[in-house]
Amino acid sequence: MTITDIRETGLAAASGLLTRPVIDVSRLEETVGAILSEVRSGGDDAVRKFSLQFDKVAPERVELTAEEIAEGAAMVDEELKAAIRMAKENIEAFHRRQERSEDVVETMPGVRCWRKSVAIEKVGLYIPGGTAPLFSTLLMLAIPAGIAGCREIVLCSPPDAQGRLHPALLYAAGLVGVTRVFRVGGVQAIGAMAYGTESIPAVYKIFGPGNQYVTCAKQLVQRDGVAIDMPAGPSEVAVYADETADAGSVAADLLSQAEHGADSQVVLVSSSVAVVERVLSAVDEQVALLPRAAIARKALTNSRAFIVRDGQQAMELLNEYAPEHLILACDDAERLASTVVNAGSVFLGHYSPESVGDYASGTNHVLPTNGAARAFSGVSLDSFVKKITFQQLSREGLEAIGGTVMAMASAEGLEAHARAVTIRIEK
Repeated sequence: MTITDIRETGLAAASGLLTRPVIDVSRLEETVGAILSEVRSGGDDAVRKFSLQFDKVAPERVELTAEEIAEGAAMVDEELKAAIRMAKENIEAFHRRQERSEDVVETMPGVRCWRKSVAIEKVGLYIPGGTAPLFSTLLMLAIPAGIAGCREIVLCSPPDAQGRLHPALLYAAGLVGVTRVFRVGGVQAIGAMAYGTESIPAVYKIFGPGNQYVTCAKQLVQRDGVAIDMPAGPSEVAVYADETADAGSVAADLLSQAEHGADSQVVLVSSSVAVVERVLSAVDEQVALLPRAAIARKALTNSRAFIVRDGQQAMELLNEYAPEHLILACDDAERLASTVVNAGSVFLGHYSPESVGDYASGTNHVLPTNGAARAFSGVSLDSFVKKITFQQLSREGLEAIGGTVMAMASAEGLEAHARAVTIRIEK
């Protein structure tokens, strides 16, 4: 990790170092767009072709039966089942509290307006396979989808070399009410859920993380009118550590993101040179112990450490960076947390590791990355509903507001709008 001292120079010296790793998007879009186009026209045959090409396996029947899901789930040991159930309970408790009843507002006598949350009928959840089966992400997506009342919850995930999905993923799918499960991954899965095939139904909104190809595919199908959860990029964490922080704990937090992928990024901020040195020393010690050490080391080459003047300058830097995860490993965490304006999820104090939020505290871990936290929120119950507005006017209400509407409509040259009011009042 590169260390940069900005105590005197300020944010200007850090701005160039806060950029995320970039890729050639134009070439990527061309490759991904061609796959999507073929899936759209070729259906199941195209899905099998690309599954064989990229995943080296293409089951003839891509949908799992209820019996296959149950058989896979039965292979999960009881300790992991109990952990998944506890995580489910916490995630469910947090997201249920996001349900809100909407008030009817009488904006003026006889004019009543209100809003209603209506579930998105069909949603698609993409869960990556690869080196780590992210069954925790399935909990984060399917639980709020179920609470919202989504009628169809479709899961796509790439199979292993034997054409199977991970047992923990199947156990979680059965636990949280996924309605259909498909062993399809990559761009072809996104295309299938966006456009529909003979086997896989089209959905109205697609959720879930993935590599740069999956992320690009989601962005491209959005242009065709299929909604997605948010722009997404590689995982990232930023930690502010003061003199009270434990170097080993902070190092573990940094590595917990670095091990996600070679393109992940971690940022360490402190007002103490000694703290930074202790943390980086602990990172060197701990990374050697990780099964995914090679991935973590590569991610660390994209990572930065900053020496700041104080907590205020630290928060200015961190708000500029807008991290997916922000850890405040300091004694005045609550005070500093009140100044956070750009972050996906914040972890306060010395006993709030980011991994708890990843799995079981109850908050959602599907969060905006790559600076998108400046304008986007993480997934919540609202992600799975539409807000529909209603209005109802009495005769008296229309008469009271009619003059306002007619004056505005006439000023804009839209006489039919004005007549829609006058014709009712004249009757």
